[in-house]
Amino acid sequence: MKSKVLLLVSSILISTAALAQKDELKTLKKIYGREKISDSDMELYKTTLVNGESLIAGSTEDDKVYFGFYKAMSPILELNLVMTKPENAKNPGLILKYLTVENVSMLVSNLNSTLAFEKKSGKQLYTKDIQETITSFKPMLVSYAVALSGDSKMKEAANVLASIYELDKTDVEKLYFAANYAVNAKEYEKALKYYGELKSLNFSGECTQYYAKNVLNEKEDYFGNTPEAKTDRESKIKLKLYSDPRDEKIPSKRPEIFKSIALILLELGKSDEAKQALKEARVESPEDVGLIISESNIYLKENDMVSYKKLISVALEKNPNNADLVFNLGVISYNNKELADAEKYYLKAIEIDPKYGNAYLNLAILKLDAEKILIDKMNKLGTSAPEMKKYDVLKKQREDVYKSAIPYLKKVVELDPQNVEAIKTLIGVYNAIELFDEAKALKALLKK
Repeated sequence: MKSKVLLLVSSILISTAALAQKDELKTLKKIYGREKISDSDMELYKTTLVNGESLIAGSTEDDKVYFGFYKAMSPILELNLVMTKPENAKNPGLILKYLTVENVSMLVSNLNSTLAFEKKSGKQLYTKDIQETITSFKPMLVSYAVALSGDSKMKEAANVLASIYELDKTDVEKLYFAANYAVNAKEYEKALKYYGELKSLNFSGECTQYYAKNVLNEKEDYFGNTPEAKTDRESKIKLKLYSDPRDEKIPSKRPEIFKSIALILLELGKSDEAKQALKEARVESPEDVGLIISESNIYLKENDMVSYKKLISVALEKNPNNADLVFNLGVISYNNKELADAEKYYLKAIEIDPKYGNAYLNLAILKLDAEKILIDKMNKLGTSAPEMKKYDVLKKQREDVYKSAIPYLKKVVELDPQNVEAIKTLIGVYNAIELFDEAKALKALLKK
């Protein structure tokens, strides 16, 4: 008997909670459906949301979906209420109080959930209303994202733009800008996700933008990049409201998207994936030398000098006047003990850019390297007459080595008077060949 009583009490509690849920939803639906909402309506709406939060957890799917919808629309309803008041008409800053990144995210999630549920159930209660909300609020959301980026809040701007795309999957351009902002915010994983989706969607962004001059203020206005925008511009030109039409071709963004994916993978330390991505990027943009250099840098980090040198050579074929590339080949050749090639590349870098200080410095180092061999030979000689003759020959050769390095070291100091190491090296060379006045002058420069 006791257990029956408990079961009865339990069922009463459950049914009471269910009734409470239905009452909360009815209240929310009633207020939401009103043509004009008052301050007291808004207070009741918010109170009902708070009270219904704990009740809705164990409810049915449709109750959860619509409660989420009413909750997501709360900031929008409140914003509409506030902005209809005359005293707030000229205070657009109030929008930011209700339009937060969190609110936008909640709005998108719940609107999409409601649309999906109504499509599945065939119950079109709010589908049209949601579509109208998206159309009317999208420009405001775009302005909000722009304002966030203007305040250097790149992470937040990226989130809002991604939310706009989630609301309207036909507006893929917003996802592209979200990816760019995410990179600026160093949100690399998120940017990679966005770029990956752009890649899978085969998004190019290639279009023609339509402009014309407003006759009233003589300023050029942007009409958009759709056929409808072009038609709108033409009709306004016929009405003599606009003049001087201008079209601007926007090239495909696919090469940039592929390149961004590769560079993000590099940033994340995913070398193998980055290599593959760079190969794909090079197919999209075969003339982009930067892609080849980025790929070559992976091999440089991995100490694969054969692959590195091969890619740099390819880059040079496309851009033979790139002094940095030539200089890098010189460094690789020097490290591989290919000294003749190293000298050739350093001299070529100087030919391309006569102010390339590092090329002069490396040439000087290359020349001075020969000194070590000569000193070793001199130290092994004895004091006999024949050996002393050999010593004098080696000493002369050593002086010639010093003299061959002087022009390059002098050029380094001329280009960069603050290069202390180059100055000290040149002082040492002058002292070694007894050019003491020159050494003294340089010491004075060093003191300065």
